[in-house]
Amino acid sequence: MAARVLNVNVGVLGHIDSGKTALARALSTTGSTAAFDRAPQSRARGITLDLGFSCLRTALPPQLGPGPGELQFTLVDCPGHASLIRTIIGGAQIIDLMMLVIDVTKGMQTQSAECLVIGQIACQKMVVVLNKIDLLPEGKRQSAIEKMTKKMQKTLENTKFSGCPVVAVAAKPGGPEAPESENPLGVSELIEVLKSQAYLPSRDPSGHFLMAVDHCFSIKGQGTVMTGTILSGSVSLGDSVEIPALKVTKKVKSMQMFHTPVTYAMQGDRVGVCVTQFDPKLLERGLICTPDSLHTIHAAIISLKKIQYFRGALQTKAKFHITVGHETVMGRVMFFSPAPADFNEEIQENVFDFEKDYLYQEEYLSKDLVSSEENKENDQAGEVQLPKQQWALLEFEKPVTCPKLCLVIGSKLDTDIHANTCRLAFHGVLLQGMEDKNYTETFLPKLKVYKQKHKEGQVERVMDDYSVIGRSLFKKETNIQIFVGLKVKLSTGEDGIIDGGFGQSGKFKIRIPDGLKPDTKMLLTAASKKKSKGGKGDMTKEDESSKNDSAQPVTISLIFKRYVFDTQKKMIQS
Repeated sequence: MAARVLNVNVGVLGHIDSGKTALARALSTTGSTAAFDRAPQSRARGITLDLGFSCLRTALPPQLGPGPGELQFTLVDCPGHASLIRTIIGGAQIIDLMMLVIDVTKGMQTQSAECLVIGQIACQKMVVVLNKIDLLPEGKRQSAIEKMTKKMQKTLENTKFSGCPVVAVAAKPGGPEAPESENPLGVSELIEVLKSQAYLPSRDPSGHFLMAVDHCFSIKGQGTVMTGTILSGSVSLGDSVEIPALKVTKKVKSMQMFHTPVTYAMQGDRVGVCVTQFDPKLLERGLICTPDSLHTIHAAIISLKKIQYFRGALQTKAKFHITVGHETVMGRVMFFSPAPADFNEEIQENVFDFEKDYLYQEEYLSKDLVSSEENKENDQAGEVQLPKQQWALLEFEKPVTCPKLCLVIGSKLDTDIHANTCRLAFHGVLLQGMEDKNYTETFLPKLKVYKQKHKEGQVERVMDDYSVIGRSLFKKETNIQIFVGLKVKLSTGEDGIIDGGFGQSGKFKIRIPDGLKPDTKMLLTAASKKKSKGGKGDMTKEDESSKNDSAQPVTISLIFKRYVFDTQKKMIQS
């Protein structure tokens, strides 16, 4: 029986030109088909435009169990090019361990920070690699490395990678043009660190088969080969797999893992799957899966968290680049939270409850949000209360195909790449997809998101002990009839019910079922006497008397809620 091979996917991430591809090349012993800048434009420009894969095999370290075996590191060389951050986000979903490559002469740069954010979302462990140490003058090299190591440890202090190893290397001494005979520095030390950081990733062969394809080519007389990493489930020879983007199902004819034929592969494995012939140009990258297991959706509900390095508010109705599965599309967002009474309620992971009411938010609620005056006042009064969970409705500009409960990342990729700012805005989990094109009619009315409405008016005068006339609550043209029967509260404490309009100027009649309190009646009678004394012609006197009048006007408060997706726009009071 062949010795077991444990595969660990290592993402090689970092800012453009930090030497990621050179490092992957120095580490690897076997290149897979997608490896080392295969795209002609990549080679011409000397930068990685797509996920490249290669592998490194070494003896199984003792912490990973007894017995003979090999540890295979699949190196995922992610592009550092800013516009290609989508590709990295696609790759991050398959990474177990991350190498953050830093140019030792430059330190953290914009994209290094973004790679760190992606790592925090999608990865458990990290090793920092300080590359290009050959560029440091030999006399000062050690102190410069120590200084940069301290700086990196400080940067990572408040992340989940606090205390992670930092290794100094020169993957390609002398730069890209140097002869191949130049030996890399520090790479064998790095391999030892990687071995010490390797762990048994949790792999689950059950569930639907789903594979992220990053390269596709045909072999004459055999069929079309798709290479990629299995994100979930497993696949065997003879299985049928669906290519959702092409709406076709194909049979698996043969499979290989790094040039070794296999009959079975499972979650986490990097594999080439050969199926009956189709044009490889139709599928450069994408997903393949168990037939009918993916859904194509037009909108989705996600649970989300803001990325702390993103500057600025996340506003409802704003557009973001949404990365879902392996696709990035534009989408519009609407944020909502639990109803205020449920802010502290424990949240069920990965479940969305359509029975509950949710509160519409103009923007995502976060600690750094003190944009509205009301929040400033709350701040002075004490801590602004934040809900334990927030959600968003995403509406995509074009449909996306993805698995359920997949990772979602929202970013502003159109921000100037040279601006020193993080473009990743939020991340979350897709809880519910909407497959119906007419989801606004068929699905959204089930989503009970409401807006709280609060209107204020004044009592103009008393009619009798059980009714008053109010004003300033409605505009002249408002149809008061739709408000009849709604409850209001007077500032003096009485509860009332809107009874109907009064005249043509937006005034209305309020019935007070329990009657006016004597004090309220006195207050209102005094106020209207003062008004009539002022005389109609002499407005200045009336103004004077109302200024001197210590009696505050009696205000009327109308509070109701309206569900955002209720087609009848009903007003609801608890």
